[in-house]
Amino acid sequence: MAANEAELRGLMRAGLRGDAAAYRALLGRLSANLRAYYKGRLARIGRSATEAEDLTQEALMAIHTRRHTYDPDAPLMPWVYAIARYKLIDYLRQTRASMKDMPIDNAEDILAQDDYVGTESAYDLKRLLNNLPDKMRRSIQSVKLDGLSVAEAANRSGMSESDVKISVHRGLKALMTSLARKRST
Repeated sequence: MAANEAELRGLMRAGLRGDAAAYRALLGRLSANLRAYYKGRLARIGRSATEAEDLTQEALMAIHTRRHTYDPDAPLMPWVYAIARYKLIDYLRQTRASMKDMPIDNAEDILAQDDYVGTESAYDLKRLLNNLPDKMRRSIQSVKLDGLSVAEAANRSGMSESDVKISVHRGLKALMTSLARKRST
């Protein structure tokens, strides 16, 4: 990461308080991080740097329009990368891109990568989710991890859309509280 979490979070907090210069600086630094994030992921499937630039701009717009949802007491980068990830998922769905589009020359690079960190993170996430009530866990799984819309998640679970939204919100809040407790011990 080009800039550290504390510095970026400080810029975001200042931006939320109305400091336009801090907010511009934040977006500039985030654009570098996001550009690298998208270039790396898109290169693996043979996509262009132009697409990475388009996604960077879309993610910055989403961050800007959703900045009011950011909790200033929470870490910033997980929030930013969650938005970036969903923009990437949406883009790949729209363009029907998949690993089958990857040139065969790059296949060994994908197979050779160590996914220990990803596996460990998935295990940690599963363990955290298992501490939530079933309704919250299923809602977060459907909307945040599986990428379903709220309407699709509600239809799948037999819950109302507002119940899914509330379950996701409360579940994420409970996860943040749990993580904060673990960090302080």
